[in-house]
Amino acid sequence: MAAPAEFLQYIDTNADAFIQRLADAVAIPSISGDVKRRRDVVRMAHWLNDQLKALGVDTKLVDLGKQVLDGQELDLPPAILGTLGTDPSKKTVLIYGHFDVQPANKSDGWNTDPFTLVVNKENGQLIGRGSSDDKGPILGWLNVLQYHHEKGIPLPVNIKFCFEGMEESGSEGLDELVQNESKPGGYFNGVDCACISDNYWLNTRTPVLTYGLRGLTYFKVTVSGPARDLHSGVFGRTVHEPMTDLIHLLGRLVDPQGNILVPGVEEMVPPADEDEKAIYQKLDYSTTDIEEAAGNTIALTSNKVDLLMGRMRNPSLSLHGIEGAFSEAGAKTVIPAKVSGKFSIRLVPPQTPEAVDPLVIAYLKSEFAKLNSKNTLIIENLHGGKPWVADHTHWNFEAAKKATKAVYKQDPDLTREGGSIPVTLTFAESLGVNVLLLPMGRGDDGAQ
Repeated sequence: MAAPAEFLQYIDTNADAFIQRLADAVAIPSISGDVKRRRDVVRMAHWLNDQLKALGVDTKLVDLGKQVLDGQELDLPPAILGTLGTDPSKKTVLIYGHFDVQPANKSDGWNTDPFTLVVNKENGQLIGRGSSDDKGPILGWLNVLQYHHEKGIPLPVNIKFCFEGMEESGSEGLDELVQNESKPGGYFNGVDCACISDNYWLNTRTPVLTYGLRGLTYFKVTVSGPARDLHSGVFGRTVHEPMTDLIHLLGRLVDPQGNILVPGVEEMVPPADEDEKAIYQKLDYSTTDIEEAAGNTIALTSNKVDLLMGRMRNPSLSLHGIEGAFSEAGAKTVIPAKVSGKFSIRLVPPQTPEAVDPLVIAYLKSEFAKLNSKNTLIIENLHGGKPWVADHTHWNFEAAKKATKAVYKQDPDLTREGGSIPVTLTFAESLGVNVLLLPMGRGDDGAQ
């Protein structure tokens, strides 16, 4: 069955209005990990709530409590719960998304203002922070609702919505909400399946459905020593320098080929057998795809199967940044008094944060002890989540396969995704239902 021609015409006719709505959303810098932007995350919640109500969704904003961020106690942004349809003869689908984003500055490599949506006239790309992760996909659902609302066409299912503003910062407060509302009589009681659009195709050619996600554990490692920043001309080679210690520690976590050097972490994961490797060999993917998405010919290997397993079924460790170091223009000869390095490990079954974290902490302490440094080491785990794998033969996936073929005229690839959406496992375990990842993003979207 093909997608209804009337619906496709409606999308084309209203494309400019849909793009403007995305531009309005992108313009709100809802950065959940930035204390200064917390009000913007809350503003984004109210904006989205108003959009849903205008389309006939019965909504409520839910207080998720407080958090401590950078030494300040802040209110968590509210979650949005919504209901559209209560027909007992129809299936009820839970749709999840998040309206917060990662930080973004032009200095990060953007060619345009990250919070001003720009349309690339050459290829039609919509460029702006959140346009693909995850404001755009949320608004994709709203575009469909608008069609049904304006045309008076009943939806084939009942829908429950759950939108949050803390996904990029560990989904604080959401697990408790989902667990409580999944109990008998709770808001999510009666949900038959769940659908999340917060990931990507492998390339720009073949749509995918995703049945697995890697987990995550995120660390902050701080080394401090002097009472204040020092001048290298006065104190160089006379004191233990925190930056020297930190760089050594970070360099002992992962090698240039991506192998994790923390003892016991890689060993938790059994190697793939030939049958499993054959699954990855069949996927529509190549070294060229990843290098085009990365913007340079920097793939770790030319072996397609190894690349895909590196993204989907093997753990990875990435270094993200250093706080407290001199990073501005010029040549300041400072010895920083305190520096913090941030890194994360993407986890795969059977790994969990509870199993991996002690190994990382013990290893960092051991490596620091070898330095015989008089500086102080502090290790913090900022947030984490378990990996998730679903049954891709479930009717939820079968319906998605048919819908995907109706729109794109081809069968989707079935993939596991390298990223992490911690609440996915919470939905699966709390509700006891199948969870489907239905990506709206393509492989060249430049996530984050």
